[in-house]
Order: sequence, then C-alpha cells, then structure tokens
Amino acid sequence: MNQSLSSLAMQLMASPKGLLAADESDKTCSKRFDALKIISTKESRRQWRQLLCMSPNVGLYISGVILFDETIRQKTDSGQSFAEALIKQGILPGIKVDKGLVEMDNFAPQTITEGLDGLSERLQEYYQMGARFTKWRSAFTIGSDLPSPAVVRANLVVMARYASIVQSAKMVPIVEPELIYDGEHSIAESARATELVLKILFEELKALRVDLSGLILKTSMVLAGTETAISKPKEVAGLTLRVLHAAVPREVAGIVFLSGGQTSQQATKNLNAIGVAGSQPWPITYSYSRAVQDPVLKLWRGKNTNTKKAQIKFAQLLAQNSAARGGEFAE
Repeated sequence: MNQSLSSLAMQLMASPKGLLAADESDKTCSKRFDALKIISTKESRRQWRQLLCMSPNVGLYISGVILFDETIRQKTDSGQSFAEALIKQGILPGIKVDKGLVEMDNFAPQTITEGLDGLSERLQEYYQMGARFTKWRSAFTIGSDLPSPAVVRANLVVMARYASIVQSAKMVPIVEPELIYDGEHSIAESARATELVLKILFEELKALRVDLSGLILKTSMVLAGTETAISKPKEVAGLTLRVLHAAVPREVAGIVFLSGGQTSQQATKNLNAIGVAGSQPWPITYSYSRAVQDPVLKLWRGKNTNTKKAQIKFAQLLAQNSAARGGEFAE
C-alpha cells in the first residue's frame, strides 16, 4: 500500500505541474457567480467546471484536480464523468471530503472542521468513481492570542484522523491547515502562527502513524495580513521556506501552496520567488483556486460564446504558475 500511495503522490507532484482546486462549495461558487451576475445553478456550475477541466492542453500544467461532490457526480457534454474525462488527459481526480467549518464551542468565532462521520463509506464510493486523492481543510485566524492552541490542537487531531482513514482507503490525503490572510497581522506573526500550526499537525500525524511519503501538505505562504503593507516576494519566500524547514519532515511527499486571497499576480510572483530559491527537501508547487479562476470567470461570465477566450486565459495563467514553480516566470 505504501508504495502505491507514494507513487500517486509523486505523480501529483510531477514537475512542472500544479494542482487545480475546483472544489468550492455550492455556496462559495454561488457567491463568486453572484458578484458577476451569473445565475448559479447545478448546470451553470457544471459548465464552469467543464470549462476549466476540459481546457485544451490543461494536462500540460495540471497533474490533479480537486473536485466537489456535486462535480464528481456530473458528466461533461460528451457524456463522460468528470473523473473519466480527467483520467483520459492524464490528470488524477481528487475530492474534497470535509463538510466545512462550524464555530467551535467555547471558542467562537474560531472554527473546527466537520466531516469524519461516515468518511470511510464516502471514500469507498469516491474511489469507485475514480478519485485517488482527497483534501481536508481547517482554517485559523491570526491575531492577538490567535489562533488559540486548543483550537489548533482540536482541528489537527481531526485532520490526522482524516489522513489515516484516507490512507486506509488507498488514497492520498492532502492536509490543508490554512492561515487566513485577512487581518492586521505582521509577516512575523504570520510566520509564528504558521510554524506553530505545522509543528502540531505533524506531531498528530506521526502519533496516528500516517505514512508521510504518501501525504501532501497544502499550506499558506507566510504573508502579512491584508490590512498591512503587501509583503514583498523575496521576504515571503525567505520566511515561508524558513518555516517549512523548521516544521515539515523531509519524508513528506510534497508541498502545495494555496493562494488564499492573493491576487493572481501576487500568487505567481510569490511562488516564483520560492522557486528561485532552488531545490528543497520536498517538491513544491501550487494548488490555486481563485488566483487562476477569478480572471477566467470574469471573461466567461456564464456565456458559452466567451468559453474559448476564457480557456485561453486559463491556459496562460497555468503556464505562468508552472514556470513560477521552477523560478522561471518572467512578466
């Protein structure tokens, strides 16, 4: 089992590719549609995910796509399931399996992630559908005395349990402990909080005997909060790599970055600065959602006549980030 998990993880981390996060919930997707006056229905969301997943040459830049439950059950215009259509392009289908954030008792508005109940059964179904990797997200706010150590520990015990269940189902777990970008925190505070969270995460993963060679970390870059000065790429790269070296074991199969509310340009420039720093103990790439989707969504606006130009933009953004992975992005 371990070898096959490790091989799957290596396939997901293959250079120069990244992962596409297309796993927004119906609610989140509808918010993004509403902002552009796109009517959000099951069909319009299917068309949007199809635009992304079936873009020409997407397999050159993407090794895996994280899908939402709605999408993995849908079909493309050609009658193939999304999972089948991705596999045909050499792309591994993945699935978001957490059930979202709820306020944590005694610690509101801090949150805890739900979704362990019935997870084993859901994984069996997703495996039959073609999914070979999964994702689970927790979110932490940075601030005075935040995140609370008790909230961090509670979330990461659950995250480690998720990872162990997923590996038993012969799938690769992606663990995503997101440090929220919004706020007034300094980049130093971001580094402190990120290191704390990652160290506790790997304590819990090791305690549950999770095979780190068959696991991928999806993490935030170290950034000052949105209400302070924008962090410069060189500083982001230096502090992010320092934190990763301090907290992430070398056995981990790979590290992917979430864009976390950065602009498209920010996310690419910061990734490029990390790439410029050279080879690290783990392969490092991107797993962006909004940073590669927002400019494309603004072009598409729910109209089939805009699909082709939207896909051209999407390919351009993926190519830029794939180049940035190796420190080779040039404006």
